[in-house]
Amino acid sequence: MVIGFVDSGIDPRHPSFAYHHPKLPLPSPSQRQFPGVCEAGPHFPSSSCNGKIVSARFFSAGARSIATLNTSLDFLSPFDAVGHGTLLRHVASTAAGNAGVPVVVNGFHYGRASGMAPQARIAVYKAVYPTVGTLADVIAAMDQAIHDEVDVLVVSVGPDTPPEDTDVTFLSVFDVTMLFARRAGVFVVQAAGNLGPDPFTVVSYSPWAVGVAACRTDRTYPAFLVLGDDVDVHQFVSGVGLSAPTLGSFLLVLARDAVMPNGSFPRTPPYVDECQHPEALDPSLVQGRIVLCTFSAGFYDQTSTLAAITQTAAHLGFMGFVLVANPAYGDFIAQPIPFDAPAGIIIPKLADTQTVLRYYEQHISRDEMGHVTEFHGRASIGEGRVAKFGGRAPIVSRFSSRGPDYADAQSQSRQAADVLKPDILAPGDQVWAAWSPLSVLEPLLVGYSFALLSGTSMATPHVGGIAALIKQCHPSWNPSMIASAISTTASKYDSQGDLISAEEPDLYGVHPSTYFGFGAGLINPARALDPGLVLSSKFEDYIDFLCSLSSVDWVKVRAATGASCSRPLAHPADLNLPSVTISALRVGQPVQIQRSFTSVGSKPETYLCSVLSPNGTSVTLSPTWFRIAPMETQAIHMEFNATQALNAFSFGEIVLTGSLDHIVRLPLSIHPVLPTL
Repeated sequence: MVIGFVDSGIDPRHPSFAYHHPKLPLPSPSQRQFPGVCEAGPHFPSSSCNGKIVSARFFSAGARSIATLNTSLDFLSPFDAVGHGTLLRHVASTAAGNAGVPVVVNGFHYGRASGMAPQARIAVYKAVYPTVGTLADVIAAMDQAIHDEVDVLVVSVGPDTPPEDTDVTFLSVFDVTMLFARRAGVFVVQAAGNLGPDPFTVVSYSPWAVGVAACRTDRTYPAFLVLGDDVDVHQFVSGVGLSAPTLGSFLLVLARDAVMPNGSFPRTPPYVDECQHPEALDPSLVQGRIVLCTFSAGFYDQTSTLAAITQTAAHLGFMGFVLVANPAYGDFIAQPIPFDAPAGIIIPKLADTQTVLRYYEQHISRDEMGHVTEFHGRASIGEGRVAKFGGRAPIVSRFSSRGPDYADAQSQSRQAADVLKPDILAPGDQVWAAWSPLSVLEPLLVGYSFALLSGTSMATPHVGGIAALIKQCHPSWNPSMIASAISTTASKYDSQGDLISAEEPDLYGVHPSTYFGFGAGLINPARALDPGLVLSSKFEDYIDFLCSLSSVDWVKVRAATGASCSRPLAHPADLNLPSVTISALRVGQPVQIQRSFTSVGSKPETYLCSVLSPNGTSVTLSPTWFRIAPMETQAIHMEFNATQALNAFSFGEIVLTGSLDHIVRLPLSIHPVLPTL
């Protein structure tokens, strides 16, 4: 299998991409010869295509047309200077990185990494540069991957806003390119977006691409600050940070109380509270101590950085630093970041910060002017690099974009489309994978070969790698059959047997989610290999779907796709997808659709059909059971009636239960509304 990646490039020297890995077999003469090209350039000799990496190209015409590229960073070669490409390191290693690669950061061994399909080959299509990325280069890269006939195309980059080139999301140049990929037999998997948790934020619109949402797993990296000395411990305060512990306790100093009294610098938060500028702090008060830095205005407007804190801490000889919440801004979100020396920890919850500040104030002496004369409080930073497993999982990540999908990009009302998005849920929160040591856009990760990152870009390659495994086992399956197998076998329940929850706007709360948060559910690779039944759609079916949309001009469909509207569907929901979404089911106006199932089992099987009707809706199935032989197809007719208008979508499912233990689930997302006058 060959997995194509459109991103920011790759570093072929990383062990995740080494050809000599003992578990990667040599190609046999019977294997197809991939028609890739290895484009050499800075940091990327022709030998970089080593058998694991079978092709590497770069596309820069768009970038060079709108910006002057920095030759020291924007390498005109497939080499990755960003890391996201390792997201074509990070992304590529998650999907297809070699198995058993040690993850070592700052001398600490976190475990061993493996891609989802560790024996798959990698084709690199670099289209994003540190200075700029353009849609033109991304489209050119995707087009080349299609021409090369990759088996799977992982698209973790792309537009993060509705298309401007058309008023219909499905007809953007980006989405039409993915449609051509599907026509060519390429399975396309796309990041759903990182604009959650608000509704209508998905940037994966089309039914021919699998949009992936991101979730947390049950692995966490707990860190803690110990208040008190080694003899008299007052309290443990939880926090975030992949940090080695301090060896013993040290005096605790608030940055504001260590500011140089007569310094010639502005008394703004970056200088006074946030530890951004070493010249603002008195070295005699902070050297060898643990310094409390405060999340304030600079972090709020994203001009201040953790990297600046670590540089200040190293320059002035902090023993450690603590970034605490600010009462003026409340709680904030923090992700585990490796801190080398000095030790570091982030305390993002205001309640925990207040505990720290109370202890601090109780253990200092101030003069009549409010200046600290003596520091008595002591603290230590605990081990933060050891993983802990347990608790509820999966949980949809806050940043993960939510449905419903919508078809009209320019409409202010954003009328929902009759397509379920996102399609599927996969791990995308705190994912270890390969990284570029150059890391030109993330100073905290400079020098690292692995990074712990979060985003739907991290979830997407999980699905891409699993799709390659399915394709390997079932080479005759087309992309829609693979997408169906992934969807109908997913689980909508978490580790405690409840409906999957999601992080919501209240920063540390979770609430029951819906299909618009997790799609069909959490991907289950083992079950997806043997789904029992699959639903299949062809290129012509997608054209029929486009032509059935009330907002679509048939002339525009032909102009964008080259295909004519000859047989539009009676209703857009009639497209043979492994889900049913009806955005406006009107009371008194039933909708009839059908789904056609093909048996991919090895033996004849009998299926019983059941339905959990969404609120305000009745659903009738015909037939209610059927027996099907291998490779036979069975149509199920469905009638949806709105019994009560509601002000929102409601959810249910159709379940086909096979006599040989296959279970096929189709999510139902229905919005029953009043009839039009």
